[in-house]
Amino acid sequence: MAESTTTAAWEPVPRTRTFELVLARVEEQILAGNLRVGDRLPPERELVELLGVSRAAVREALRVLEAQGVLRSRVGTGPASGSVISAMPSEGLTQFLRLHMALANFPLPDVVEARATLERSSARLAAERATDDDLARIEEPLLRMDDTALTREEFNDCDTAFHVAVAEAGGNRLMADMTVAVRSAVRTALLSAFHRLDDWDGVTAGLRAEHHAVYDAIALRDTERAGDLIEAHIRGFHHRIGHTPG
Repeated sequence: MAESTTTAAWEPVPRTRTFELVLARVEEQILAGNLRVGDRLPPERELVELLGVSRAAVREALRVLEAQGVLRSRVGTGPASGSVISAMPSEGLTQFLRLHMALANFPLPDVVEARATLERSSARLAAERATDDDLARIEEPLLRMDDTALTREEFNDCDTAFHVAVAEAGGNRLMADMTVAVRSAVRTALLSAFHRLDDWDGVTAGLRAEHHAVYDAIALRDTERAGDLIEAHIRGFHHRIGHTPG
């Protein structure tokens, strides 16, 4: 029985919105498995002939792919030169998600729901998988937050670091990147909410207690409690400060 294979041919593209269609052809090659990390794209002149487009369109597409972190350029004329497919860094994915969230103007309840779902799963995974080093990284911002002299900006930064450390301790890179993106996207709104609080000391005392409880559950490997606590923390804080995610 013949083995089926997935192929994507280099085909000429329509001349409207040409550079975007060049991007689409490169994406097809990546999704089909014809281009992998470390592979080189055909030279510019060859891409022009394969796709039936101008060199300017190819160059524009390559610039976009480099800006996205998909390609890196190697200068020279040898076999190692040219445009090479690179592993997209986590920072690139996080930036795209953050900008998408900022521009899409999602309803706030959707953002809170996404955060609660993501972070519940991350906390459960952290309780299963966190190493001693992971626990130390979670505890570090937690201990900094115990300083009552922190400004609201400093407290917000520590709060972000705590949630990110929990996500990273879960060992799921995609979930961690998405958590970073969502948390970063709401940073400004959260800080504005902090500045509107009259009972700052009371609210932060509650947040500290909730964070410590999450940490303790993770350290004790109590997956259910860790997930329940962090979800309740996110939803409860959102409710307490007037519909801003925390």
